[in-house]
Amino acid sequence: MNERTALLPKPPVPGATRRTHLKDRLIERGLLGVASLTIVFLFLILLFLIQRSLPAIQEVGLREFLTGTRWMPSSRNPGYGAFAMIFSSVMVAAGALVLSAPWGVGVAVFVSELAPKALKEVLKPTVETLAIFPSVVIGFVGLVVVAPRLASLLGLSHGLTALTGIIMLSIMALPTIISISEDAINSVPREYKEAAYALGATKTETILRVTLPAARSGISAAIMLGFGRAIGETMTLLMVAGNALSLPITHVFGIPVPNLLASVRTLTATIAIEGLDVPWRSLHFHSLFVLGGILFTFTFVVNLIADIVLHKWEVK
Repeated sequence: MNERTALLPKPPVPGATRRTHLKDRLIERGLLGVASLTIVFLFLILLFLIQRSLPAIQEVGLREFLTGTRWMPSSRNPGYGAFAMIFSSVMVAAGALVLSAPWGVGVAVFVSELAPKALKEVLKPTVETLAIFPSVVIGFVGLVVVAPRLASLLGLSHGLTALTGIIMLSIMALPTIISISEDAINSVPREYKEAAYALGATKTETILRVTLPAARSGISAAIMLGFGRAIGETMTLLMVAGNALSLPITHVFGIPVPNLLASVRTLTATIAIEGLDVPWRSLHFHSLFVLGGILFTFTFVVNLIADIVLHKWEVK
């Protein structure tokens, strides 16, 4: 055997090849099984919500739940209108997104593209540390620090308003938006940036016209996940939003607009407050499952829209 022959690859052993293929098939089947279990669990949760919600929907009607504004399950003349809570949930989550999305994407761009290496090594762990704080801690800070300051600044009798909830939720959504947006920006091929520099673009122009458009799929995912974080939050809003059951609407020049200075109660807060003391299998009990079903449907629709947007903007 000469030296050239010794360098040639050895032919595969038939038994080893079969074992490798078998191992690959087992791993593939295992991953498929885990993914299928996730779908099964989601379907079972949906079935459970439907089963528990049906008695209330049959007696009260889905239209009353969606459009009614009076929620008084324990009164002599009960009402089961959840529109005020649906509106409050959307208003607070959307307001938090308006505050956190520009801030989060801006920080991600700075950390990824502009920050010196030493500063980046400090900023990135600091941002990720924000995600470990429990929501009850964030809510307590909002209750004892942000709410009094906001009441003093705006001349309110108390600071437990939708605006306080928006501020605290925007802070809670920041780690998700910053981390995922930074990963999306870092995944933009280096050739895109080098081509822009070769054409004479400045660093700012490259970021605005090349990097961000190329990373918009991941940035959109980050914003949607931040919105999901906000819409599903319970404890923080329970502590700082005031928990009033009225519809947070005010009129400016005769035009109805959301009232950010009003106390609000969201869907999640209502379930947390009333779920502990509700009589078992009562109409009130089943009505809380209707609220859970509404929240589940809303979250599913938001994620479906996000998936469509991500595939539409995906860089080929």
